[in-house]
Amino acid sequence: MRIPIQINEHSAEPLYHQIETQLRSLIISGQIEEGTLLPSIREFASGLNCSVITVRRVYQDLEGEGLLRTRQGTGTFVAGVGDQTRERFKRDTVVEALEAAVETGLSVHCSEEELKAIFMEIVQRKYHQQKGGESSGTPVD
Repeated sequence: MRIPIQINEHSAEPLYHQIETQLRSLIISGQIEEGTLLPSIREFASGLNCSVITVRRVYQDLEGEGLLRTRQGTGTFVAGVGDQTRERFKRDTVVEALEAAVETGLSVHCSEEELKAIFMEIVQRKYHQQKGGESSGTPVD
């Protein structure tokens, strides 16, 4: 099974954290379904061109969170993720990103009104793009 993980070797974020964050997201979002057999640690490490130790740490961390389960001699499987866990993860992820955006706005002295206007422009543009429609207004990147 190929797991769509993108690694940025130039990022200051540790490699294991990049892999762990993306794999967690794929599991909780349901893109990798409950019961799915994941690649062995060696296979996954080879596919990502990283250390076996890195992947072992990712698997252990996610198993500790209850997202993976390992059966000796069989492999590592995706565990069931409840609706509450899924919703909590989604909310926590969005809150973390928005808090970082607000901190950035504060650091460049954006007013609350400016920040709200920028946020609404981005929301409208992104949701219109996602639905296949064209957005109006000034693009904000």
